[in-house]
Amino acid sequence: MKGRSSRSNKGERHRKERGAVAVEFALVAPILLALVAGIVEFSHAYNLQISITQAAREAAREMAIEDDQSAAAVAATAGAPGLNGADFGYAFSPASCTAGENMTVTITYPAPTLTGIFGSTVTVAGIGAMRCEG
Repeated sequence: MKGRSSRSNKGERHRKERGAVAVEFALVAPILLALVAGIVEFSHAYNLQISITQAAREAAREMAIEDDQSAAAVAATAGAPGLNGADFGYAFSPASCTAGENMTVTITYPAPTLTGIFGSTVTVAGIGAMRCEG
């Protein structure tokens, strides 16, 4: 008789452990998913930052060589493939290039987030500077 009672206790204990594992997973899974989503959002924002900064560098280089804001906008769009250049916001400082001065181009870009954890959009800014050579 003791053999039967120990077997039934063993099976009952195994079921309780399975239930405990399910509860622990239910408590830990949202934290892990939030961590993964945060990593994805950060990497996406970082990639956008690199692309926008490259576009600003290309625009500053074009301004330093040609001193033409529309040509700089085309160069910026070409410098950031995969992004919609029509959404770029430009700020040129100074407005035209003078030999020996620095041309600074700031580009802002509103981009949708991937997961929506930190809001629906994020605005990324990139700055490029180049010495004007008249």
